[in-house]
Amino acid sequence: MLQLIWVIDAQYIDGYKIAVTFNDGRSKTVDLESHLTGQVLSSLKDLNLFRNFKVTGWTIEWANGSDIAPEFLYNC
Repeated sequence: MLQLIWVIDAQYIDGYKIAVTFNDGRSKTVDLESHLTGQVLSSLKDLNLFRNFKVTGWTIEWANGSDIAPEFLYNC
C-alpha cells in the first residue's frame, strides 16, 4: 500500500542540517549540503537563506521558492 508522506514539522539544527518530522511519526535529521546543486537549490548554499525556511503543509520551502519533495527528505 502506497502511503503519502508529508512534513509536519522542521527545525533548523546547524550547517545544512534540518530536523524533520513526517506525518507517519518518523523524525530524522537530514543533511542537505551535498544536495544543494542546480540552478535553484544552489542559492541555498547561502546559510542566511538556508536557515529561513517554513513548513508549507506538505514540505519545507524557502523564500526564493525552492522546495524539496517530502519523499526525498524521507529517504535522504
